[in-house]
Amino acid sequence: MRRFGVGIGMCAAMLALGLSAAPAQGHAYGQTRDGFPGVGWALKDTGTDARFRGLAAVSRTTAWVSGSKGTVLRTVDGGRSWRNVSPPAAAGLELRDIEAFDARRAVALSIGEGEDSRIFRTEDGGASWTETFRNPDPRAFYDCLTFFDQRHGLAMSDPVEGRFRILSTDDGGRNWRVLPNTGMPDALPGEAGFAASGQCLVSAGPRDVWLATGGGAVARIMHSGDRGLTWTVTDAPVPAGEPARGVFGLAFRDRSHGLAVGGDYRTGQPSPQAAAVSADGGRTWRPSKAGPAAYRSGVAWVPLLPSVALAVGPTGTDVTWDAGATWRSLDPGSFDTVDCAGVTACWAAGEKGRVGRLEGN
Repeated sequence: MRRFGVGIGMCAAMLALGLSAAPAQGHAYGQTRDGFPGVGWALKDTGTDARFRGLAAVSRTTAWVSGSKGTVLRTVDGGRSWRNVSPPAAAGLELRDIEAFDARRAVALSIGEGEDSRIFRTEDGGASWTETFRNPDPRAFYDCLTFFDQRHGLAMSDPVEGRFRILSTDDGGRNWRVLPNTGMPDALPGEAGFAASGQCLVSAGPRDVWLATGGGAVARIMHSGDRGLTWTVTDAPVPAGEPARGVFGLAFRDRSHGLAVGGDYRTGQPSPQAAAVSADGGRTWRPSKAGPAAYRSGVAWVPLLPSVALAVGPTGTDVTWDAGATWRSLDPGSFDTVDCAGVTACWAAGEKGRVGRLEGN
């Protein structure tokens, strides 16, 4: 597969992203900033006011979103129409993460204490769902899930008995088991994950996975190279020290190059150094030289453009052209999560049913 060089220019990157194509009729652009006229999120009418913190971009035409009120929507025509494929058994639950293998197969996670944490799986585009996991432990609270491939995946819970709990599947989410916690470092007082964007647990390649934390004295990022059996932990240079601060979203373009975003999610609270970068698989992290101006909850690399990534939050979207060293404002609209399946297939989702696809006029 051809990869673009790190030194790709801004105009060339825009062309590679397919941003010269006009938006679908009836879909409005958000406003843009900082020298990117006509480039932004083309909003797609979902017909709902649900808040979508779960997002799975499959292609330019196909995407899944999940969120409040047990809602799951799917599009296969680029967002021109959406089908409500919500699991009936999830009514009233918060479906904060969804991972899709294609237009027909997806796995969704609901969050909450005890039995509110559940996992659902569909093989027919959401026409029917099977509940494959219901948390029996009132001390556990599951936040995020990730898949290495179509068979192997993990889900993570806030600490139980002082350590984060990891759930594992090796059959595509049909069955799950709790992994032993002997290889997991002790959690800090108050430390937990943030179920804000479905990105507090992410993977790259067949065995590497990273877990983001907040709420403790320092924000931390944990890494496992054996699918969750053993972990190492590193401090992250983002705001911490209070329950509302920490790392909210992670993205790795390969097993070495990672981005972390977060800050303080409380409205009006400053979030200096809200982004960090790793070039060694998460062993060390350094703050971005010029990070986003405010808290960001979600982040995604743009495939085939190794220096380009997007970060989103309630106050807007930022873009980096230098692999996270510096960020510039792209769009002021509110989103909670972002995902890219290709250079022309970047999607974002958030409050009040907002879903957008990155396009240009």
